[in-house]
Amino acid sequence: MRVIIVGAGEVGYQIAKFLSLESLDVVVIDKDRNKLKRIIEEIDVAVIEGEGGDPSTLKEAEADKADIMLAVTDKDETNMIACLLAKVFNIPRKIARIRNPEYFKNERLLSRENLDIDPAINPDLEIAKAIVRLIEVPLATDIVEFEGGLIKVIGFKFPENTPLIGKSLLKLGTSMNKKFLIGIIEREDRTIIPSGSDVLKKGDIIYMPVKKEEAEDTIALLGVSAKPVKKIMLLGGGRTGYYIASDIELKADVKIIEKDAERCKYLSKNLRKTLVLHGDGVEQKLLLEENIGDMDAFVAVSNNDELNIMASLLAKKLGAKKTIAIVNKTDFIPFAHSLGLQAVLSPRLTTASTILRYVRRGDILSLTTIAEDKAEIIEARIGRTSPLVEKTLGDTQPKASIIGAIIRGKDVIIPSGSDKVIEGDKLIIFTLRESIKEVEKLLI
Repeated sequence: MRVIIVGAGEVGYQIAKFLSLESLDVVVIDKDRNKLKRIIEEIDVAVIEGEGGDPSTLKEAEADKADIMLAVTDKDETNMIACLLAKVFNIPRKIARIRNPEYFKNERLLSRENLDIDPAINPDLEIAKAIVRLIEVPLATDIVEFEGGLIKVIGFKFPENTPLIGKSLLKLGTSMNKKFLIGIIEREDRTIIPSGSDVLKKGDIIYMPVKKEEAEDTIALLGVSAKPVKKIMLLGGGRTGYYIASDIELKADVKIIEKDAERCKYLSKNLRKTLVLHGDGVEQKLLLEENIGDMDAFVAVSNNDELNIMASLLAKKLGAKKTIAIVNKTDFIPFAHSLGLQAVLSPRLTTASTILRYVRRGDILSLTTIAEDKAEIIEARIGRTSPLVEKTLGDTQPKASIIGAIIRGKDVIIPSGSDKVIEGDKLIIFTLRESIKEVEKLLI
């Protein structure tokens, strides 16, 4: 498969990195030499310096041989022009990053007869969806959904006072009298594929697959609160803040703090129940006046990374039960985590992860990064020739990986070593990044 990526920013970089691991034929196009230099030094893919909307650049990239174009620059118009030119080169599939709602919602513009973009990815909307999922599970630090939400992978940090600390996973499963599985343990600077003998430690973040209908009960059994969030405060009334509020305002009490007076007027006019406050999100007096200590969640989604981090730390200090911050600069993410923020999300990484779900190699249906890019969750369909067919998981578990769930039709199985894989099953596989090639060998 040949993939052309237009845009070598953070989104393009992340996509190129993961596609290179799958040994695909990848070409990255950008006019910024410094961005291309980073890719040349760190990733084994081809690069071309030039405009993605220039026919001569696409010709140099041999666009007529490409299977997919991913247009992911930070300019909607550039992305749309690149996809329009891709039609001239008969590239079968065009995927574009589009933020402007006027473009994104224009089905006629994006239709097969015109730009033929399938799909358009809206970063603000994708990050808003991710935040809403986190809000719905109070102590979650990360949530990934598969099969339309039929199964969720939930990442959360154990509370310090839980009696589960110090117990092995084997003893934990026995005491709970319920089949469950932990796919990844994130421990300080290590990421672990656990076995039954591994012991839970203070500060661990675990990732576990749960059936949709059993999510609350399973989390409650682990000693983690599963009470729904009822009071939410948002810092930032831009597109992301607006999308979050419009999604949850009928299910919870929502307040938005926004510094721009004109934007406040827009929010007040277009949101039905949300309380819009004109003010500064790091003003302690305002937060106290609005009862920050009663908030189930404080979500910082302004365009300023430093402001989001500082406001979230202040909200945590003043008693907010959960803090979520958007951080665009990926170098800031480990720093924000180290400060104790419960959930830190990057719109660029979320966009890259969303796009990767549509770039399929063989029967790998999706690939999502977790644990600060150190591990991956792969969703794959098992074909007739796979070495896993009719084998028990105890005999065929991939190296440095674990099969966390089997989706068989509409049934979801949280497996044990005695479960068998059959042709047509979809597997949710947790793997360390360096082991992905070994996993792929089992999926052929």
